[in-house]
Amino acid sequence: MIGYLNGNIRQLDATRALVVAGGVGYEVHISLTTYYKLEGRKDIELEIYTHVREDQLSLYGFATAEEKVAFEKLISISGIGPTVAQKILSGIDVADLADAVARDDVRKLSSIPGVGKKTAERICLELRDKLVMPTGVPATPSTTRHAIDDDVHSALVNLGYNPKSADAALDKARKDVGAEAEFSKLLKAALRQLTK
Repeated sequence: MIGYLNGNIRQLDATRALVVAGGVGYEVHISLTTYYKLEGRKDIELEIYTHVREDQLSLYGFATAEEKVAFEKLISISGIGPTVAQKILSGIDVADLADAVARDDVRKLSSIPGVGKKTAERICLELRDKLVMPTGVPATPSTTRHAIDDDVHSALVNLGYNPKSADAALDKARKDVGAEAEFSKLLKAALRQLTK
């Protein structure tokens, strides 16, 4: 099993990184939290969770050990697989997730795409006392991109939000962060709007 990768990023988008280590390219699924920390970097280190099924072997990468622990705890819950766990960690950072679980905030968790009310209740019930994380501030690297608004809209739709909700969140986020905000900052602000 692969548990750690140290290499160079060949390709990076909001949900995947292609990491070259020892001459081999590993396709690694990542959350937006990890994406923010990798953006603009060449050499990276990732904690890895290897998910094996009969027909598939998938790698899930995390910039911090805390995020990997949260992922493993999420997938231990019945009905939550790696894809849903990754979406949850894209919609809420680990410290906020731990806080929402501690406060039994079902509404906040169920606002994440792919998480219904019953799943949110199960997360709160099963992770209470198990998900105690130190508060951390995610890094926000500055990168300027062409057609940033379109890129952010596309990322939100790819994460499962409907286009109209993504448009509304993007408009509010743009007002909050200003006209010159880069991709990461605008995407974070839009996600905050969608999880309010």
